[in-house]
Amino acid sequence: MKCSALERTNISGGLSAWLGDPFTTVNRLHGYAVAVRPHGVPLVFSPVILASIPSPETAVWYANLGFVEIPIRAYTLCMVAGVVVASIVTSRRMRSRGAPATAALDIAVWAVPFGIVGARLYHVVTTPEKYWGVGGEGILGTLRVWEGGIGIWGAVAGGALGAWIACRQLKLSYTLLADCIAVGLPLGQVVARLGNWFNNELYGGRTDLPWGLEVHRMSGGEPVLLEGLYHPTFLYEMVWNLGVAGLVYWLDRKYRFGRGRAFALYVMAYTAGRAWIETIRSDEALVFFGQRLNFWVAILVFLCALAYFLLRRGPRDYLVPAPGGEGYLTVTEEEFLAHRAAAEAGPQATAEPDEASTKG
Repeated sequence: MKCSALERTNISGGLSAWLGDPFTTVNRLHGYAVAVRPHGVPLVFSPVILASIPSPETAVWYANLGFVEIPIRAYTLCMVAGVVVASIVTSRRMRSRGAPATAALDIAVWAVPFGIVGARLYHVVTTPEKYWGVGGEGILGTLRVWEGGIGIWGAVAGGALGAWIACRQLKLSYTLLADCIAVGLPLGQVVARLGNWFNNELYGGRTDLPWGLEVHRMSGGEPVLLEGLYHPTFLYEMVWNLGVAGLVYWLDRKYRFGRGRAFALYVMAYTAGRAWIETIRSDEALVFFGQRLNFWVAILVFLCALAYFLLRRGPRDYLVPAPGGEGYLTVTEEEFLAHRAAAEAGPQATAEPDEASTKG
């Protein structure tokens, strides 16, 4: 293939000093840098980075209302969007199993605040030097959630506690909720992880791969581009979570998991990828036996989820209104279909489920 004129640039002192004065120019062709003699004889080849992922230079915008400026943070917007996506998907799955249309929203009202608190607590506990060490940010720093710094393990634990409280109040099956959220949660994580891109955080070590990430550091309020490219570990997790959502959805449709086994499958799939991603992250973290704390947490959680998945058995849960209109009964699929068919036939044909045959 015939090429047009080569891009020609001067070499600074490093390469010139190493090769000697005669080698003072470099040509770029087909993705390689070629050091040449004055007569055009190539001598040294080195890769040239042709592609990279840019990073935003700001993650906060301000809405001027005249008397006050309100900060609009990309991180917060991504988190909220992730919650919305997870809630929509979970709501659709819950409604298909007999839950009321507002159930997912009612549960989110409890789960989201508990999840945020749990996520922040986990981050603060596992990175104490940032807040309590010399020159640390102190108690006020622990409250600035919008600046980043949350832990998925704390988010799941806190959110699970809040969801459990909501299910108790609504008289809904907790394991049904767990199985329904197993697809929506990883999709919500995909969207929320974009906040790390805006914040220029959670990247890995140096790389020359085409998808290497440009990273900015804020210096005096101005973005300063760091030298080189870095592994976009947040992007790796986004892609992995898309695969996790697809895997759980496919296997759940095929095997019709119940009793929280679909959620256990999500946990296993997520932690398998998270353990790998932890090995290439470069942000500060506690290290034990040569690996980051979150690596060991991922392994432990994976084993717990695997044990639950293997030991727990039972059919998929469905809901029908309890007699008297207080809460819902957890029934089998056959009972659910029979109740729905009777309801569609008319009020007089609706038969209440046998409470002795239900689990809730």
